[in-house]
Amino acid sequence: MHQTQMQMQMQMQTQTQTERNKAVILEILTTAFSSKDFTALDRYLHPDYVQHNAFIPPAKAGLRGFIAGLPDTTRYEPGAIIAEGDLVMVHGRYSGGVDKPLVGIDIFRVEDGLVVEHWDVLQDEVAAQDTVAGNPMFTNPQAGQADRQA
Repeated sequence: MHQTQMQMQMQMQTQTQTERNKAVILEILTTAFSSKDFTALDRYLHPDYVQHNAFIPPAKAGLRGFIAGLPDTTRYEPGAIIAEGDLVMVHGRYSGGVDKPLVGIDIFRVEDGLVVEHWDVLQDEVAAQDTVAGNPMFTNPQAGQADRQA
């Protein structure tokens, strides 16, 4: 096999793994937070999972317990998702579980298909009409133009 063919094959394998990592993260976030279905969380969180959020107890059990304690009306909406190497970053909205929706960036480190670490930055969502620029804080770049204004 030529050097170029090997490089292309390795790049395709990396892209495939990156896409799988993104899919795992989206499955965990949407099923755990929106329907309290912990199947993906139990399947894809590493036994030594490290949680860096200051308000969520440690390990897989801590995250599971935290989510289980949220109101049934809690929802998660993914927006932009970016992955490179072993990192996946999602811009999303958490709503229904607190007074105001929260917009956040969640960062996950994935090893061998399992989530080993999580960091996040969250802030209260401000309505577009109340922002200085007049733009919404949360959009979904993957959605069509009409959906981005919502």
